[in-house]
Amino acid sequence: QVQLVESGGGLAQAGGSLRLSCAASGSIFSLNAMDWYRQAPGKQRELVAATDSVKGRFTISRDNAKNTVYLQMSNLQPEDTAVYYCHADIWRLGSSGRFLYSYWGQGTQVTVSS
Repeated sequence: QVQLVESGGGLAQAGGSLRLSCAASGSIFSLNAMDWYRQAPGKQRELVAATDSVKGRFTISRDNAKNTVYLQMSNLQPEDTAVYYCHADIWRLGSSGRFLYSYWGQGTQVTVSS
C-alpha cells in the first residue's frame, strides 16, 4: 500500500546541478527513515550520505508534511553517473501493534557528461 515515487533525474554537464525528489504515499503510520542510494553499472549500491566523494557537494533535506526527501546535487562529476534510488523504512499498523517495513523506489537515472 506504500509507494515511493522519484523524480528529477536526467542529463547534466560536469559542474552542473540537479535536484531529486522522492515522495512517499499510502498507508503510513510513521516514517522511521528515508535515504538516498545510488548504483552505477557493475558497482555495488551505496548509501549516498556515506559516500566520501559527494561530501560537500550533495545535500539531503526533508519535508515531513509532504513525506518527501530531496537530494540536491551540485558540482556534478561524470563519476556521479548512476541510478539513484529512494529508500524508506516505514512503520505500519497491524492488529497487534506496529511493524517496520522497507521500501524502494523505482530509481531515476542521473547522467553527467564531461
